[in-house]
Amino acid sequence: MGDKGERWFDALFEAHYPDVLRYVLRRAPLASAEDVLAETFLVAWRRPEQVPDDPLPWLLGIARRVLANQRRGELRRHALLARLRVASAEEVDAWQPPSSVSRELGGALASLPDREREALLLLAWEGLDISRAAVAAGCSTATFRVRLHRARKRVAQRLAHPTPDSSLTRPSEKTL
Repeated sequence: MGDKGERWFDALFEAHYPDVLRYVLRRAPLASAEDVLAETFLVAWRRPEQVPDDPLPWLLGIARRVLANQRRGELRRHALLARLRVASAEEVDAWQPPSSVSRELGGALASLPDREREALLLLAWEGLDISRAAVAAGCSTATFRVRLHRARKRVAQRLAHPTPDSSLTRPSEKTL
């Protein structure tokens, strides 16, 4: 700390903590105020030679920059979360059949709405009966039977009348 010792910092902290706290609380939520204060006084602790004779304006300037850095960090986090949500939604929408399934059947399954495809797969791949599959799907047995009927009908139609580009289109979930 050079010429200035711990007593100097203690005196600085005690004299200006309330003012810096009020400044921060008027500009940030209480949850982040402690972090801003800690970082502000850490700068003073690390750079005692830069602290002027009238330290309050300097401390407020440090707090302002810390708050600005926090805001930028929040904006980056929100942007990242938005990108992750979009990427996650794209992954969910882009169901791909396993390689062990024929191209025709894979295309037919991929063209189904998610709920109908899940109904078929719970029976065929997971080996569940209708009542257990309905529980797994989170719906009533009657609703599950309707989904299963629609899925079987669509797959049968698709396999009977294949089209080259129909694997790229899916019916809307609203048709359920």
